[in-house]
Parts: sequence; C-alpha cells; structure tokens
Amino acid sequence: MVRKIAVLGCGRIGAMHAENIHRHEKAELAAVFDVHAPSAEAVAGKFGCKIAASVDDALSDSGIDAVLVATTTDTHADLIEAAVAAGKAVLCEKPIDLSLERVNRCAAAIAGSDVPVQIGFNRRFDPGHRAARQAMLDGEIGDLHQVIITSRDPGMPPRSYIESAGGLLRDMTIHDFDLARYMLNDEPVEVYAVADALIDPALGRELDDVDTAMIIMRTADGKMCHINNSRTASYGYDQRIELLGRDGMVLSDNRKPHEMRRYTAKSTEVSEPYLHFFIERYQQSFNAEISAFVDAIEAGTPTEVTFEDGRRALMLAEAAYISRAEGRAVRVDEVG
Repeated sequence: MVRKIAVLGCGRIGAMHAENIHRHEKAELAAVFDVHAPSAEAVAGKFGCKIAASVDDALSDSGIDAVLVATTTDTHADLIEAAVAAGKAVLCEKPIDLSLERVNRCAAAIAGSDVPVQIGFNRRFDPGHRAARQAMLDGEIGDLHQVIITSRDPGMPPRSYIESAGGLLRDMTIHDFDLARYMLNDEPVEVYAVADALIDPALGRELDDVDTAMIIMRTADGKMCHINNSRTASYGYDQRIELLGRDGMVLSDNRKPHEMRRYTAKSTEVSEPYLHFFIERYQQSFNAEISAFVDAIEAGTPTEVTFEDGRRALMLAEAAYISRAEGRAVRVDEVG
C-alpha cells in the first residue's frame, strides 16, 4: 500500500526528501508546507502536489498518513508532539532539539502513543555501513574491540548556517554519535572530547564554536569508539567506518562516481573525487530510510531509528561538551 506523506519544510533537505518521496514506489508526496511560500510553491510545482495552507491543515487532512519534518530545529519537538496528537506517523530530521530538557519534555508528551516516530539518522541505512555492522553481528571479526568513525565535510558551511546550527557536536557529530551506538550495539557510558576552531579560529572565537573535533567513548564492557570530525577536507567528503575485532576488521569506505583509475608516468592510481556531499553520498540511505518508515507504518511496529535513539545521541553530545569544557572524561549518566 502506498502511504501519503506531507513534507513540512521545503529548504534544501526538505526539497530533497520531497523528491525522494515523489519517486519512491511505496510513498506518495501528498502535500508540502513551508512558512516561506515561494519555497513550498517551487517544490509543489516541480512534483505536482498540493500546498498545505498550514501545519494544522496538513495534520487534519484525513488523506495524509504521515509527515516528514524538515523545518528548522527549534520547531522539531513542537511538530513531533502535534503530529503524534493528530495520529500522523512522523519522520523528523535530526536533532530533535538542541536542548536535552526540551527533548525530555517531548518524550513525556508522546509517551504511551503507538504512533510511529522515526528520527532522520539516515546513515544507519547506508548499504556499506549496514553490511559492516551485520558482518560484526555475524561474528566475522570476532569480539568487537574498536569502532573508528571518520566524518569530514568538504568545506565550511556558510556563516549563517553555523550561527543557527547549535554547535558542531549537536549538528554534525550527532550523526556519528548515533552511528557509534549502532555499530557498538551497546551504550557508551563515558565520553572524552577535544575540539577547537582550527580552520577558522576568528569565527570560532566570535561564535563560540569549533570546526575540528576528536571524541573517545567507552562502553561498560570496554569497547572503544573514536570519532574524528572536520568541517573542511580539501580532498572531498570523507565518510569511513572501521570495525576492529579480535579476528579481523571490516571497513565501510568512501564512495566515488566510479572506480576507474589512471596510471601514468607522473602518477598512479588516480581516481575520481569522492561524491560531493551528503545528498550525493547518502542518496541510497535517504531512500532506504523512507522504505523503513513506510514499513513501520504498515506493520504497526517501532521504527528502526526511534525517538529514544535521537535523545541518546543528544545526551552523548551534551557529555562531549561538558568534557571539552572541563577537560575530563564524562560519564553519560551525568547528563541523563
């Protein structure tokens, strides 16, 4: 059965989701809404769907099964609560909110509901990442000892983005905090973080933000995870995950347009640059998260990436901020 989904928010990420839903065999783009009317009009015109007059209009429409929330972060928790109250399944972009206190209030507000809520940690659905995790779960590398996550953007985002993003660890690293939990198949109990503004020190001082970070985490039984982030990698969008166990290692590597390599007198193994950024690199994962969302609606089962997963990732971010500020390892239960 095709599920009808409304997209709330028609900026870059919302427009991408609208296109993915429009093309998806299990979903239909039923409506779009954006407070900036021209953005909604552009998306609706491109994909031939209606424009909701308001959020309430979309949530009260009996022909709409679910909403995808791609609005600004400060509206996410409110819209999750409203969608659940209206009985609409909701797929919400990360993070749920920049405030753990607000996330906890949202959790309390939707507690007891059987309405599916999925958080947009799409990287869990990347085929390579999933294959690496499955290999680990199948025992191919023996007991897991270490997870190494490298996530580096191709270039600094605009200043306007940094001003509203909520900080590197809540904006960028939060994807990696979720992947860490997913790959460890366990909860980190301790976090140690170092971070600084090495790419643009002046901007970092002005906005009290960082652009480069390394985080070490440990589980109760000693498994380790190392996350390293940079806002700028001169060679492209760098996305790698390595799982090391007693009996071996698996690696989910970067992706390129193709794997042809050139060999000349001046150079060897010259290949195409990495896929440009997250929309290109994680296209398959964005489609797969829509499939998983629709499957959860159909089956009436919990989503693969739950509200609690979103809350736990933010807890790790908060622990990392405390660690950086105080120069010590922080137990996650200090912020829980």
